[in-house]
Amino acid sequence: MKVGIMGAGQLGRMLALAGYPLGLQCEFLDPNQDSPGGQVGPLISGGFDDRECLARLARDAAVVTFEFENVPMAAMDLLGKCTPVWPPAEALGASQDRLDEKTLFRRLKIPTPEFAAVDGLEDLRRAARRIGLPGILKTRRLGYDGRGQYPLRRLDDIEPAWSLLGKAPLIYEKFIAFSREVSLIGVRSTRGETRFYPLCANTHEAGILRYTTAPYRNAPLQKQAETYLKRLMRHFDYAGVLTVEFFVRRGQLIANEMAPRVHNSGHWTIEGARTSQFENHLRAVLGLPLGDTAAVGHSAMVNFIGTLPAAGNILRLSGVHFHSYGKEPRPNRKLGHCTVTLPSREARDRILRTLLKLRA
Repeated sequence: MKVGIMGAGQLGRMLALAGYPLGLQCEFLDPNQDSPGGQVGPLISGGFDDRECLARLARDAAVVTFEFENVPMAAMDLLGKCTPVWPPAEALGASQDRLDEKTLFRRLKIPTPEFAAVDGLEDLRRAARRIGLPGILKTRRLGYDGRGQYPLRRLDDIEPAWSLLGKAPLIYEKFIAFSREVSLIGVRSTRGETRFYPLCANTHEAGILRYTTAPYRNAPLQKQAETYLKRLMRHFDYAGVLTVEFFVRRGQLIANEMAPRVHNSGHWTIEGARTSQFENHLRAVLGLPLGDTAAVGHSAMVNFIGTLPAAGNILRLSGVHFHSYGKEPRPNRKLGHCTVTLPSREARDRILRTLLKLRA
């Protein structure tokens, strides 16, 4: 059975690797011939707006899915005329625009930071006065891993922020003084079966996820997060993996953003859950029964960014699994990750501290 995947980055690569034991053949469409997915499955090299390439991807595919948000909506429309496409285009579209995303959260009564659309310098000044400082000015589209953002701590930051980002549609958000960043990964099948992984706690450096620990055991927050994801899933009639990142403040969750796809903070599930997010995404979009999402121990995931430590220094550590993406090193590029899964949180954290000290 063939699954078409828009994008052939590391997430697509891990989807393909999860699909092979299920007897699935994953085929990718990506402009980059050297993409990680192309190392493990057939790759159609072409643009995401190339009608001929889109038709080739959809040909004989039981379903087409995607591994990143910036898929053109026109491509989704074309693919949808040929074959089922999951997650739904409406979810993808909402995730591509931070203003649309936050507006939807508000409509579904999912708490968010205060926000305002910014289309001019005076809009930004008004937003900073009304919402207050500190805050963050963000591009509405195409920002990820800390890109397209400018923190505003005082009024003097307004003009430099506008000078840097003002050529694109923007959103201003109030800064949240949070105690923890967490994410919830849920999965819903085309048949309506729904499961959730345990919450995981995330730590970022320079806007890029550095490491995740799971499970983050907090029953009230788990219940809150599942309630919010269920609202989104019902709204979109969703199928596939859906991730929402939250800030924790005073025992409550505040939604930051959603990702209608498998997610970096869920890499721990490959070894740390009974069924990985990647396998469950494929099961979900194909209408197969979902797998158990329970954690099998205490896990951590560490991203390797810019450089990879020597494999031997990673693999000598107990309970650790190494995943290289086959990418050429360059600054701020995610080159691989490792996971550690151990019976106790204390043992996991000892190994995690060692992993965070590793250098190339």
